Amino acid sequence: MRNFIKSTLLAATLSVSSMAHAQEDITITLIPGLTTDAFYITMNRGAQAAAKALGITVDFQGAEEFDPVLQTPVLDAVIGRGPDAILIAPTDTTQMIEPLRRAHEAGIAVITVDTFIDDGKYQDGLGDADFPYSYVASDNIGGGRMAAQFMAAEIGGKGKVYVSNVRPGISTTDQREEGFKAEMAENFPDVEVLDTQYNENDASLAASQFQAVYARHSDIAGVFGANLFSALGAGNGVESANKADEITVIAFDAPTSIVNNISSGLVDAAIAQHPAEIGYFGVMAAYAVLTGNSVPTTIGTGFTVINAENVDDENIAKYIYSE
Repeated sequence: MRNFIKSTLLAATLSVSSMAHAQEDITITLIPGLTTDAFYITMNRGAQAAAKALGITVDFQGAEEFDPVLQTPVLDAVIGRGPDAILIAPTDTTQMIEPLRRAHEAGIAVITVDTFIDDGKYQDGLGDADFPYSYVASDNIGGGRMAAQFMAAEIGGKGKVYVSNVRPGISTTDQREEGFKAEMAENFPDVEVLDTQYNENDASLAASQFQAVYARHSDIAGVFGANLFSALGAGNGVESANKADEITVIAFDAPTSIVNNISSGLVDAAIAQHPAEIGYFGVMAAYAVLTGNSVPTTIGTGFTVINAENVDDENIAKYIYSE
């Protein structure tokens, strides 16, 4: 299904490109979770590639921290300028519903990328937030399961592990944790998943949390960092304990900092999303909506596992996020 959706949108690219000159006044704004993160910078690169192909304008504007309190005024300012469509990575599943409803009520097409609002099920007439046209993202539950499979293989299918996460209420990291725990429970009964440690996107706090877990469980075998700072902090905590050779650290996302830690041995593997694809297909979906075409309500993109065996492979380099 995922390949079919991609093929459909690529075909749409060819068909709508012929109308691009007639649609040059279309404007789309991409509002990331935060502007300084390599994941969103890479997403914007894909969005700009789509904009160039279509001959339209895509602006990139957001806050410097992943926080609904900071994202809301950015969104309100964008609504005030009246773009035709907004692509947004909502920073909270519930707090961003009403701000995005204002965009919808202003006649602006809304598509969520990477993260979603409410339950992420749109255009079904149910729930408080079915008005976005589509959700374009990785299968984060599947990515969490992939991380669990790699973790289990690395620790021999048994031992204690835990998830280092940001905070509840962020759709992507919630789903990664969900997938990780479900895979362990269903297929690796000898792996004990300890309580999740929430770090509010603070790598220093994630490192100190590892130290606290290690003090209680000196036989800890692995940590899954559900996002960049969770993984970096956990890795730093493992390094401080001089246990890098004994404790497995799996990261989600693949900016240069994580890739460097894979090369040094501090991180064992990263589940790399394809953010450029998310940006590209997000713009294509928005353009299709604005030109009177229907789009799938969910558009999925893939993953690539980066580890010590392939980190130097030139074919893997394209999956490392831009800085």
